[in-house]
Formats: sequence, structure tokens, C-alpha cells
Amino acid sequence: MRLTEPVDVVYLWVNGDDPVWRKKRQRAHAQLGENQHAIAAYGNVEGRFRDNDELRYSLRALERFFPAHGHVYLVTDAQTPAWLRAHTQITVIDHRDLMPASALPTFDSGHIESYIHRIPNLSERYFYCNDDVFFGAPVKLDDWFWPGGVYVGWSDEPEVSNEPLRMDATALENACRLSHQWLNAHPNSAGFNTPMLRTFAHSPRPMLKSVLYELEKLAPELFASVRSTVFRAWDKPTIVSDFVLRWSLANGLAKARDYAHVHVSSGDLHGPNGLDQVMTQFGSLAFFCINDTTDDAHPSDPRLNQVRAVLQGLLPTPSRFEKNTPDSRVPGDPTRHALKRHVGHHGQQAHH
Repeated sequence: MRLTEPVDVVYLWVNGDDPVWRKKRQRAHAQLGENQHAIAAYGNVEGRFRDNDELRYSLRALERFFPAHGHVYLVTDAQTPAWLRAHTQITVIDHRDLMPASALPTFDSGHIESYIHRIPNLSERYFYCNDDVFFGAPVKLDDWFWPGGVYVGWSDEPEVSNEPLRMDATALENACRLSHQWLNAHPNSAGFNTPMLRTFAHSPRPMLKSVLYELEKLAPELFASVRSTVFRAWDKPTIVSDFVLRWSLANGLAKARDYAHVHVSSGDLHGPNGLDQVMTQFGSLAFFCINDTTDDAHPSDPRLNQVRAVLQGLLPTPSRFEKNTPDSRVPGDPTRHALKRHVGHHGQQAHH
């Protein structure tokens, strides 16, 4: 398929170290009172909001592997990365300009992402990315979009048990259950069999803006539910990263395919997959994810330093969106062999 129109890219980003933002988060958490028990597992840990320069390197990967991308939109809560420079191809979108005042503040990415299709002038086809997701090989749009819809990839996690939403389950498992339950309860909305109980890979999400607008009308209760959260809630899981994809599969607007990928959990240095695999396969991975599962670790934790060192070694060239002044946290450009001596094995995450 040869696309003539641009394919935009939307990122969510937050700097959890910003003192003004931290006070806002602390105040919102205190105001929950007895409702704090509704927060999903790992829904309010530091790792969920930590900025470890992932966005800087994700944009470098975007420039390297998808230089023909359309406009880049960065959705933030009254924040801008210190290293970001003004450019005609990137726009910072504040929560206040995208979401109703009654919904703010919110610290749930599932809530925030339910509005991104409303970004003015957003292209019909676009990629939605968290900042911990990176393209790892030249992007061929035929691998992500087809004339009738999009492609999606399954995660490497086991199938999800078919049962009600569970307080102790991961957000992605509960999102899978919620989508499956909704599709079974609305058989007329699904033209094909309900997709299997598996979670989707944490990848760049190829999206169709028209589908999001259609689903807002078709499943308003799901959108209203996720848009009621302040922090990620176990009983109101994300829908954009599951329901939209699963409904699209059920209605022939998405097809499942395999992607070469690696999912790294920064909190686990002993699993079979990790930064060493990213380095070995860099250039041939459709995407990779480095999920911050160090939770409440100190910002100087050596595992976080390892992540930045590896990313700097793989992606040393600044993107057009960076100022010339270097970030003091960015390590030097270590050689591939030096990195291999210091990087252990990382396992796949299950709880984020």
C-alpha cells in the first residue's frame, strides 16, 4: 500500500521529577481518601511517571527509522522537556487544551489516551506511542497499515483467564477481559468471532482516527468509565490499547501479524530477554520496549543508568527536535563491547 497522506505520531510524556507536577500528584492522591484502594497495582509508583530520557531516544529512533513521518504531537500536563527545541514538525499539546477541565488532573495514561484522536489536524492514520517504545528497524508502512485497516501484534504473555476483572491482575489482563466481555455482550457489533484472550504487544499503535470516533458513539460507557479515573484503576482499564484493537479485529478492520520485537523490563536483570538482545538485534527489530519496572527505585539506580547508556550507544545522533545543549545525564558514547560487559539479562514485564 502506498500512502500519499502523512502518518502522524502521538506521544504521551511526563516528567515525574517536576516539583510542581509532583505536588499536584500528591494532592490528587490524598484527595482520593478511602478510594485509594481502587488504584491498580503499580498505578502510582515512581516508575510509572519517571523520565529516564526515553522520549529523547524514541524520537531519535523515529528520525532514523521513519524519517518520512508526519507531524509529531507530544501530549503533556503543563510540561515540556528541557531539551526540546521549537520545530515546525512537532507540537506540544497540553492536557487542558485536549481534555475537559472536569477530567483534570489525571495521572492515568489510559484516561489521557482516550482523547488523543481529538487532536486538531491529526491525520486519519497515525501511530500512538508511549515514550518507552522505540522503532528498531526501517519502518515499512505496509507492515502497519493495509487499505482496509491496521495490523496488530500479540504480546508474548500467556493467554488471559476468562473470568471477571481482578483487583490483583495487571492492567493489560483486565483490559483484555473488559474488551472480551463487552464484545460478547454486544454480538451485533462484532462481524467476526471475538478475538482470543491474549494481550497486545506494547508497541507503536497504528490507529485510525475514524474508528476512535465511531467507538466513542458505539461504546460511550467504556469511554466514560476510563475517563472518570484520576489514577489507573483496576476496574477501569485502558480501552485504546485493547478494546479499540480487539473490536477492530472482530470487525475486520485489523489483522494480527508477527513482529520481531523485544520487551525489556528495567527492574529485572536476570531474564532471557533484555538490553543485550536489543543491542544484538538492533536494526532488525520492528520495535522494542524498555518498560520502567524499577518502581520506586532511586533515580540514580544503576539499572536506569544502564538503560540510558545502551540507548545512547545505539542512538547517539540527536534528532531535529533537540537543542544543541547536551543533557548532563546522558552518558558518553560507550562502545558496543563495553556495554555488553556491563549489561545483564532482563526479563519481560508482567505487571505494567
